[in-house]
Amino acid sequence: MKTKSFFTFLLAISTASICAQALSNEAITTQISTYKNDIRGPYKDIRWFCTDGSIRQPKDPCPENIGPGVQHARYKDAIIALGKSNHIYLGQILAYTEAKEFWDTENNHSRLKQYQLDKYLRTIDEGWILQKGQFYRGSIQSEDEQAWGIEFYKWLLADKERVAKNYFLIRQSLKDIPHAGDDNTSQLMRSQSKVISDAFEPFMDLRVKIHSQPEYVDIQKVKDFKQKNAAKLTTSLNKQLDALVSTMQEFYKPIDATAFLENASLVRKTSIGEKIAAYATTSATDSPKSILINSSDLLLELRTAILNETNPEIKLQLLDISLKVEAILFKNAPKWEPTTINTLLEKICYLGMATAGAGYTETWEWEQLMGPLSKYEAEKMTLGELTAVLENARREVEWSAAMVKATYQDIVTEYTSFEPKAYGFIDDKIRGSIALYLGKAVGDLGDFIAKESSLSNKVLNIQNQSTFRGLNPGYAYGELVVVDGSPDEIEVASDKIYIFQRPPADLKPVAGIGTVAEGNMVSHVQLLARNLGIPNTALSDENLKDLLAYNGQKVFFAVSNKGNVILKLEKDMSADELALFMKKERKEEKIAVPVANIRLDETAILNMRNVDAEDSGKLCGPKAANLGQLKKMFPDNVVEGLVIPFGIFREHMDQAMPGQAVSYWKFLNNMFAEADKMRANNSIEKEVENYQLIQLETLRAAIKIMPLKDSFTSSLEKEFATVFGKDLGAVPVFLRSDTNMEDLKDFTGAGLNLTIFNAVAKEKIIAGIKDVWASPYTERSFKWRQKYLLNPENVFPSILVIPSVDVDYSGVLITKGLSSGNEKDLTIAFSRGAGGAVDGQSAETYLIKNSGGYELLAPAREAYHNTLPVTGGTGKKLATFEKSVLNEQNIEEIRALSETIRKRMPLETKSDYEGAYDVELGFKDQKLWLFQIRPFVENKKALSSAYLESITPKINTNKEIVLFTKL
Repeated sequence: MKTKSFFTFLLAISTASICAQALSNEAITTQISTYKNDIRGPYKDIRWFCTDGSIRQPKDPCPENIGPGVQHARYKDAIIALGKSNHIYLGQILAYTEAKEFWDTENNHSRLKQYQLDKYLRTIDEGWILQKGQFYRGSIQSEDEQAWGIEFYKWLLADKERVAKNYFLIRQSLKDIPHAGDDNTSQLMRSQSKVISDAFEPFMDLRVKIHSQPEYVDIQKVKDFKQKNAAKLTTSLNKQLDALVSTMQEFYKPIDATAFLENASLVRKTSIGEKIAAYATTSATDSPKSILINSSDLLLELRTAILNETNPEIKLQLLDISLKVEAILFKNAPKWEPTTINTLLEKICYLGMATAGAGYTETWEWEQLMGPLSKYEAEKMTLGELTAVLENARREVEWSAAMVKATYQDIVTEYTSFEPKAYGFIDDKIRGSIALYLGKAVGDLGDFIAKESSLSNKVLNIQNQSTFRGLNPGYAYGELVVVDGSPDEIEVASDKIYIFQRPPADLKPVAGIGTVAEGNMVSHVQLLARNLGIPNTALSDENLKDLLAYNGQKVFFAVSNKGNVILKLEKDMSADELALFMKKERKEEKIAVPVANIRLDETAILNMRNVDAEDSGKLCGPKAANLGQLKKMFPDNVVEGLVIPFGIFREHMDQAMPGQAVSYWKFLNNMFAEADKMRANNSIEKEVENYQLIQLETLRAAIKIMPLKDSFTSSLEKEFATVFGKDLGAVPVFLRSDTNMEDLKDFTGAGLNLTIFNAVAKEKIIAGIKDVWASPYTERSFKWRQKYLLNPENVFPSILVIPSVDVDYSGVLITKGLSSGNEKDLTIAFSRGAGGAVDGQSAETYLIKNSGGYELLAPAREAYHNTLPVTGGTGKKLATFEKSVLNEQNIEEIRALSETIRKRMPLETKSDYEGAYDVELGFKDQKLWLFQIRPFVENKKALSSAYLESITPKINTNKEIVLFTKL
C-alpha cells in the first residue's frame, strides 16, 4: 500500500513538472510528509557553484583562476516544479537565490514571507521538512547565508521609498534572515514551550504564561515544573525542558547597550549615534519605567533616522539596533507596574509610541493618537475623557494586530491549506510584539473604567472582557459557533450566533455576530446588522480563542445601546431573557414592500437625467432614482447613466420558460403558491425553504440564458451611443442591481443583489443584465428578504448602468456620527481603489466632528485594492500604509458635501425625511465623484427595546476621576 501511495505521489510530481499545473493541497501535504522522512529533506545533492556559472562536484571545488564559489545543496526536481506551478518555495537556500526574486514584489513579497514561515515551522515541528534533512551535512553553509543576507539588505535598503513602504516587513525579516546581526530568541522560546505542551499536556499552563505574560521568574517556574514532574518525564522531555531553560536564560540575559555602537561603526558619526550613546549610558542603571520610556523614545527616533538615511549599510546597523532596543523594552515592560491611573496612562502612551517605532503602526497613525494618549500629566479627567483615552489606546492594539495580519495573512492562509501548523504564525508574531504589553495595560485601564462607569461586559467567564466592544444593539438566542479560520466556506444558519476572525462579505442571515477584524462600520454586512437589530460585537484574537471552549453550546447574546456585551449560557438566562424568545407571530415584525404605485408599463430604457427620487419604487429602484436626483444637484460630480426599468424585466419574464409549460413569471408565482400550500399542510419551515431554494435555482439558471428581445438590445445600443458617446462594447460600465426592495423605511437591503464591475464587451454586458435580473433569486438574497419582508415574492429588479470611474480611492459617508451617536457628526470609511469600504474591507475610518476636527477610528489594512482597467474586469494592485488614504482637502470637501446634502436633499425630493444619509463616493485625481445615496436605516425596535434599555447603564460621563487614584 505504501509503495502504491509513493508511486502515485511521484506520478503527481512528474505530471506537475511537465504540465506546470498547480498541485493540489493534498499533493503538497504528501510531498512535505515525504521530505520529513528523507535524510536529504527537500534537497537532491550538494554541489559547488562557481562564479563563472559552472557547477562542480562536492569534492571538486572551484579553481582559483575562475574565482571563489559557494557550496550548498541543489533542490529536488519536485521542489523546483512546485515553485513554478504553485509559487511555493520550500527549504529556500539564500545563497541559491537572486535578491530581486527573493523580494518578490509581483507576489506581495511571498518568497521572503515563506522563508520566515518556513523558519517558524522548523522551530515548532522538529525541523519540519528538515526533520531528518537538518543533519544533511553541507546542504546549507551558514557563513554563505550570512554573507548573502548582508548583500541582500544593502540592495534592499538602498531604495528609500521601498523602506518607507515596507518598514514593518523589512524590520521583521531581519529577525529571520541571517546577516550577522540577527537574533530571534523570543520566537524560539515560545516555540520550544509549545512543543513541550503539545507532548506533555500538564505544561500547558506554563506555556500560556510564557506566550502571554513572559517574565524572568518563568525560568524558575520551568525548573520547578521539571522537578515536580520528574517521575513522569521522558528523556526527550527532560532535554527539551533543559533547552527551554537555556533559551530563556539567553533571552533574559541583560543586553549590553554599550555594545550597540561597537558593532555599528558607521552609526557613531551620525546624529542618531549620539542619542544611542546617551541611551546606552543610562540603560544599565535606569529603573524599568525609565528604560521603557527611553526605549520608546529611541525606537521612534530610530525609525525616523532610518527613513531619512541614504546609506544602506547605516540603515542596516540602525535596524539591528532598533530590534535590540525593542528586546530591552520587551523585557522591562512587565517590570514597570503602575500603581495609579496617571502612571498607567503614561505607560500606555509610551508603549503606544514604541509600537509605532517598531513598525506595528505607521507614524502618521501614531500622530493621530499621540495627542489623546499624552494627557497623563493632568490632575484629573472626566469619565468621558478617560473613556476617550481608552478607546484610542484600544485602537492602537487593534491596528497593530491588523498590521501583522495584513502583512502575513495571505501566505499563512495558503500554507495552512496544506500545513495546518502554519496557522499559529500570526499569533506568534503578535505575542512576540510590544503590543502584547500595550494590550495588557489597555485591559487594566478598561477594567478600572468598567468599575467606575458600571459599563462592564459579562461574557461567560473568559479573561480580558474589556476588549469586547459592542458595535450595534440587539439580542439573540441560539447555538454559538466559533470559527477560528476562514469564514468563506462556512454555511451559516439564521438561528445561530457566529464568532468570526473577519466577517464574510456575502453573509446570509444570522442571529448574532462577533468579529475580530471588524472590517469597517459602514460595510454592507455591518449596515445590514445595524438595520435588522442583529447584535454585533468586536473582540480580540484572545477572546475568540477563549470562546472556542463554548463552541456548540446554546447561549444568550446581547449588546446594549451603549455597547456593553452580555454572553451567557442558556442555563443562566433570566426569566426576562427567556421571555424575549417566547413564540409569537412573526408577521408583526415583518415589513411590507409597497407595490401599489409600481409602473410596469414603462418598457423604454431611460436616461438617468430624466429620473429622480420620485421615481423610486415606481419606474426603478432607489439607486437609479437617487443618483438621478444627485445628477440634478451635483451635475459635475455624477456620471451619466442609463436606467433599465422594472417594466423591461417584467416584460421579459412573460416569455416561455425553457423546459417548463409556463412563463418565467408564472413559474415564480407557482412556487410561492406551492410554498403557501405546504405551510397550510403544516410542513416544517425548513422543508418549505428547501423547496423554494431548489425552485429558485432552476429559475435563476433559466434567467441567465433568457433570450433578450430584439427591440430591447437595439434600444440599448442606441442609448449607449447617445448617452455615453460611444458604441456598446466601447465603454466600460457598472451594472447595478436596483430592486424595489431596497432602502425601504425599515429595511436597507444593502449589498444583497449583484453589481457587475467594469464590463466592456457587448456580450459581457448582455450576459451581465441577465445575471443581475437573476440575482434577487440567490439563496442569500432570498433568505434575507424571506426573513424580514411580508411579500418577498414582489421583487422587481431594475438596472442602473453607469460608466466606470477608476477612482484612486472610494468609500462610504454616513451623515451621522456612528461612534459618537451625534446626529450632526459624520462617519466616513475609505479604501484605496474602486468598491472601497462596502465589502467589509479594513477601511480608513474617521469620525468628523461637527464641533471641528476629526478622529481617526481605524486605518486601512488591506494588502490589495481594486483597479478598473479600460479593457474591462478588475485588477488587483498592492497597497502600502505609510500614507493616509484621505487628505485634509478630501475631508473638508466631504464635510461641505454633507452640509449640502442635509439641506437640499429633503427640499429637492419634497420629503419629510429627517434622518441620516448613506452615500457612496470616490476621488479620482482629487475630484469627488458621487455614486449612490440612500437613507441610513437603523433598527428602531432594537434602539427602543425595554430589555436593551434595562441593561444599558446610566453613565455620568462628567464624573471627575482624580488621576492619582490608586489602582
